[in-house]
Amino acid sequence: MLTRRHFISTTAMLFSAPIASPLLANTWPTEAEKAAWDAQVTPPNFDPATSNPWGLHSRFLPQRVVANADLTPGDIHVDAVARYLYHIEQGGTAMRYGVAIGRGGLYEPGTYTIKRKVKWPHWTPTQSMIERDPETYAQYSEGMEPGPNNALGSRALYLYVGDRDTYLRIHGTPSPRSIGSRASSGCVRMVMAHINQLYPEVEINSTAFLYSAKESVTAQS
Repeated sequence: MLTRRHFISTTAMLFSAPIASPLLANTWPTEAEKAAWDAQVTPPNFDPATSNPWGLHSRFLPQRVVANADLTPGDIHVDAVARYLYHIEQGGTAMRYGVAIGRGGLYEPGTYTIKRKVKWPHWTPTQSMIERDPETYAQYSEGMEPGPNNALGSRALYLYVGDRDTYLRIHGTPSPRSIGSRASSGCVRMVMAHINQLYPEVEINSTAFLYSAKESVTAQS
């Protein structure tokens, strides 16, 4: 099991739910629609290190930080305490992003494999979500079409254990002000403009480590 000493060591300079999604949806957005939506969720003159129309604490903006030497490039690590996602890079660095995690007992620490990636995905709440909160989720029992208001946002990374879909995702959110909190039904949420930056850097079959509060470390500023 990974422990604190395996995690990110120090910060450096700024860088300048289970949720289900139908595999055989009736409609898929065109490339033109995807491009238009990407423009809609990306601030004008977007600079990851400084653009902040969402009013986030500055520590949740993307930063390049120093990573411990024994971490594998391409892997993702999620710190449940600091609410950070780290994507490990070659050369001993990582990109760090602010995230929201599952509320209450819905956050599920573990080691997962990213088996699927989707731009502007469909979304369907799981049956357990509908049973837990029918007022919120029952209306989407047949699924929600892609778009800026979709619960999975602009991008989704699908977490598996072996060949089993866990219905956990790392995904964009139409509620960016939730970043830094426990707000989701189990997934890891990111600002859409931020996951759009991360998405092309993540390869299929990469490993994602979601740490428990006990295993996580709070990053030093």
